[in-house]
Amino acid sequence: MTITLITGGARSGKSRYAEARALMEPGRPRYIATAQAFDAEMAERIALHKARRDARWRESEAPLDIVAALDASDGEGARLVDCLTLWLSNLIFAERDWRAESAALVTALARQRSPVYLVTNEVGLGIVPENALARRFRDAAGWIAQDVAGAADEVVLVVAGQPLRIK
Repeated sequence: MTITLITGGARSGKSRYAEARALMEPGRPRYIATAQAFDAEMAERIALHKARRDARWRESEAPLDIVAALDASDGEGARLVDCLTLWLSNLIFAERDWRAESAALVTALARQRSPVYLVTNEVGLGIVPENALARRFRDAAGWIAQDVAGAADEVVLVVAGQPLRIK
């Protein structure tokens, strides 16, 4: 069992990299999607991601409950959670306690028998956002990434489509 956190900026190639890694594992991988199509642009992004995956993939939608999706699919092969930053957005807008959810995720990762690849956006490299909600989101995303990275066996930063192993 291995836990791998894959991070990088927007459109850095992190999802493609994670997909390639999951496909290298034995068995049929499962894509655990956190995105929700609240508008046409997000619906198009989701469609592009789905179109990239072939029949080897199984899919689950888990906009809020990643832990249940991981536990339900453990032992079936590699799982790819894409992505933690969208999951965080969902938690914030649902007014759920993201700190408790993050802690539950870290606990769940420790009990997984099958590989897990988690994708997250690196949002802390830019300027400090002007509004309070954006600052709250940026900070929470950083803390979740730190928690998951601490539990991970491997952490990979993807820049311009190129992976850099940092743990």
